[in-house]
Amino acid sequence: MTISAPPLYATEIAARPPRTWGQVLNAIVFGVVFNVACLMINASQFLFLLPLRILPFKTTRKLYEEGIRYTKGSFAILLILMSQWFAPTKLVVSFETQGKGGFTDEEIENMVVRNESGRVIALKSPTRIVFIANHQVYSDWWYAWNLMYFMNVHKDVFIVLKKSLKWVPFVGWGMQFFDFIFLARSWASDRLHLASQLASLGRRAEQDDLPLSFVLYPEGTLVSRDTRPISKKFADKMGIPDMTHTLLPRSTGLHYSLRSLAPRMPDLELLDVTVAYPGIPPLAYGQSYYTLRSIFCDRTPPPSIHMHIRRFKVADDVPIGDLSASNPNSMPNGSAGSHAIETDVPEKERIEFEDWLRDLWREKDDMMSKFLKVGAFPAEKGARVDIPLQLRQKREVLDAFGLFIPALVGYAWTRLR
Repeated sequence: MTISAPPLYATEIAARPPRTWGQVLNAIVFGVVFNVACLMINASQFLFLLPLRILPFKTTRKLYEEGIRYTKGSFAILLILMSQWFAPTKLVVSFETQGKGGFTDEEIENMVVRNESGRVIALKSPTRIVFIANHQVYSDWWYAWNLMYFMNVHKDVFIVLKKSLKWVPFVGWGMQFFDFIFLARSWASDRLHLASQLASLGRRAEQDDLPLSFVLYPEGTLVSRDTRPISKKFADKMGIPDMTHTLLPRSTGLHYSLRSLAPRMPDLELLDVTVAYPGIPPLAYGQSYYTLRSIFCDRTPPPSIHMHIRRFKVADDVPIGDLSASNPNSMPNGSAGSHAIETDVPEKERIEFEDWLRDLWREKDDMMSKFLKVGAFPAEKGARVDIPLQLRQKREVLDAFGLFIPALVGYAWTRLR
């Protein structure tokens, strides 16, 4: 009896055969295409959009903001295109149908949009969301943004980053244009800045009737040989069981974020996504099997990325505390007192939210156990869809390189005349 070797994606990167010349060439082409596209998007921001921001007209300010949304959408489209060209795969999206966080059959049926050939091209999901997920590999953010593309909120994604990334050439500059939130990783100085920035984003989304998707990973880092003992040590200190496949979540950043956004966005929803990759054995570490380099440069992507989605209405289902005294219209850059209600959390409310999030993560940990046994998240018939990572329209290739920005500026010029 011949025992077949495991597929390459299920073999640890360190144990894979040496890179071929084909993989080296693929890596060079990927690097050139991706970086040229990023450069063109960033150049469009500097050359065509920044002047609109400087001009003291309300119309030009609005056009600037729409232009930035376009460039953010261009980057999201670029991520899809890179998957389509260099690392073909699909999202396997399943929906919770039981209890709190569940979708009804009718909601799921109305949510899924297919083209004439039957391929899923969109998910008509909530557009004012805080997206949270477990964190296994560095490509998590890439595939999360891919999901946002199909949810049609890819132009309105906001994430938190280390302040040190702010001035990285091209990438860091572009992220500043995107209004991403940069933190110094010192909670004493970061908490009011985070609350202020999110309050401003939430207010703008509500006033201009725009989508908003704020992405946060409560574990704070990847599950790895280094972070696993830290989670265990904290669990022992708290006298609680540790997780098996995830890390104990940190509740503070998420709690502050929800308290800053919820008063300004009454329809805000929390989208809880459990992510799993095929080929990673139980108790192994995802980064040993999937890195951005192995996926896109070595052309060894996961055959699928599984995402199980639950959603909660923040105002009704999430214990963020009493915000009745909060002022949703406080100035985003006002004094520290502007957001005191949202950032000074009573101990009882803090503990209640921390317990709620930890329970949510234990359910997520259980789902990961089930995935490792059967290779899929449990889902009822009709509650799971496959979404190939492909552009909806061929013309979006031009969007991925920001090539419609000059047309936008031409439109702005006609408006000003």
